[in-house]
Amino acid sequence: MRAGEGRPDGRLRAAPGWDPAALPRLPGRRILVTGGNAGLGYFACEQLAGAGASVVLASRNGDRAGRAMDAIRDRHPDADVSFQPLDLADLSSVRDAAAAIAAGPPLAGLLANAGVVGSAERRTTADGFELQFGTNHLGHYALIASLLPVLSSAGTRIVHLGSISHRWARLTPSSLQPSSYRNASAYATSKLAVMAFGFELARRLHLTGSPATSVVAHPGFALGMLTPPRPGVEAHRPAAGWRRRLMKPVAQGKDDGAWPLVRATVDAGIPNGAYCGPDGWFQLKGRPGLVPAEPRARESNAASRLIDLSAKLTGIDLRF
Repeated sequence: MRAGEGRPDGRLRAAPGWDPAALPRLPGRRILVTGGNAGLGYFACEQLAGAGASVVLASRNGDRAGRAMDAIRDRHPDADVSFQPLDLADLSSVRDAAAAIAAGPPLAGLLANAGVVGSAERRTTADGFELQFGTNHLGHYALIASLLPVLSSAGTRIVHLGSISHRWARLTPSSLQPSSYRNASAYATSKLAVMAFGFELARRLHLTGSPATSVVAHPGFALGMLTPPRPGVEAHRPAAGWRRRLMKPVAQGKDDGAWPLVRATVDAGIPNGAYCGPDGWFQLKGRPGLVPAEPRARESNAASRLIDLSAKLTGIDLRF
């Protein structure tokens, strides 16, 4: 099996733990990161830019993106980083961004990182979708589907941000369009949808012979309180020393949580259809490696129904 092909059923051999120091130099590789102005997305941008990649930071907030780029350049003065306006909760913004991205140089990688984590009350996107499902899945589905012809021709690595919360969700008509709102269920369902789309996309790319690849990655239990500060960047949340000591054995900072995402984006040894995450206990923390996902995340029939629903809701078909 060639690297990059993978197996559509996900039976991948475990890879040895990966040392972030092994990150190769990436000059000339253009990589787009959604939600790159804060948290995991920021550190992924910092790590990729530090390795010489040309990083496109996609964000809905230009001021925050500017501060993030300043922080990256403060650490890496020669960093090649630029800004792309993108609001995943607004399909008109997604269409505009897709057109701008397609008109630019080819992408070596697209890290679909951005998302909404929790909403106590039901909120909606500009197009009327529940905010977490509409942003985390539908926004990224629309972006990737709009760009898929150019991504395929460029052999782009597409990376989707999963979550350990997918273990407690199901993809059913009632979970995707529930009659009532529950915060935790909405988030878990949105992340399972992201993962199911990513794995099904990998299968279809393989079947159609596309040189593009699709991989899912997750950060483990990544907390702001364990994250080093960056001036002007929303990535660090102060906490009492006792809380940090309590959480450190089972959690890691967002800087460490970003490494599985970065490995999934740039490591040619990670095959199409893989799932990357921390290799420690319960995948909560550890070095970035290949890890198992729940079988339901790889169930092709459920994923196909999800893609059909996504195409209907967004008005954008998935064409290869």
